[in-house]
Amino acid sequence: MAASPVPSPVAAKGSHVAVALLLVYVVWGSTYLGIAKALQAGVLPLTSVSGARFILAGSVMYLVLRLFRRLPRPTLRQWRNLCIMGFTMLLLGNGMVVLAERDVSSGLAATAVASVPLWMALLLAVRGQHASRGEWLGVGIGFLGVVWLNAGSSLTASPTGLVLLLVAPIGWAFGSVWARHLDLPGPFMTAAGQMICGGVMLVLTGLAAGERPTSLPGVDGLLAVAYLAVFGSIIAFSAYVWLLHNVRPTLVGSYAYVNPVIAVLLGALLNGERFGWRDLTAMAVILVGVLVLTLAKARR
Repeated sequence: MAASPVPSPVAAKGSHVAVALLLVYVVWGSTYLGIAKALQAGVLPLTSVSGARFILAGSVMYLVLRLFRRLPRPTLRQWRNLCIMGFTMLLLGNGMVVLAERDVSSGLAATAVASVPLWMALLLAVRGQHASRGEWLGVGIGFLGVVWLNAGSSLTASPTGLVLLLVAPIGWAFGSVWARHLDLPGPFMTAAGQMICGGVMLVLTGLAAGERPTSLPGVDGLLAVAYLAVFGSIIAFSAYVWLLHNVRPTLVGSYAYVNPVIAVLLGALLNGERFGWRDLTAMAVILVGVLVLTLAKARR
């Protein structure tokens, strides 16, 4: 079966792109707090915080798409590609971030994820798709803003956590770039299938690592996992996959610069964390980087 056609970035309406970016920016920025709350409630990292919620979210999406939208099921070749995407983006990407948050702060995790656009640009350059000078400028400004946001703060990290936070953005960036030329179903079926495959891998990895769910978590843990499943997985992840089909990866990766800003704001509102002029200035630099990246993409 021929590969599903990838729409041209020009074909995507600007309003649709803006809404999808807003969902990825805001919702994924809040998932760092959701992961922290789930871990604090005793929810197991790989089998439950990541694996179970992706299986649940992916299965619900798959059934809706099959029963109500009447979309065809993925072919065997497409399932193979979805498994590889689930391994790189969900097991290596999301799973390693969740494991890292057992030992490191959510701010440091957000900083590590901010390197995703850099890895995307490097991987695209290896494939012969060089970013423009404007796009590189936006990437550089955004990364400097994220570094500034966390400079001088009381971030602590274990060596294991730092290694996990190095693997995570590389795996996510590789899967995002590599997926653009694969035989895949439509964007929403791709999101559903990828979550199912990645969720199964996460659960198996968790069990192999010794995680053994013995009882249901408390109300706080269940609410945190439910939020991650519905908003972080079904809504925001679907928006992300749709963006991958419609705009350049460098623009899609700009979410990594906004997420730390959202994480800091939520920390201040919900956890009583305080920030001063350095943080506010860094947030402004991050937003400038996203703006430069967006304008460079539009000109190109």
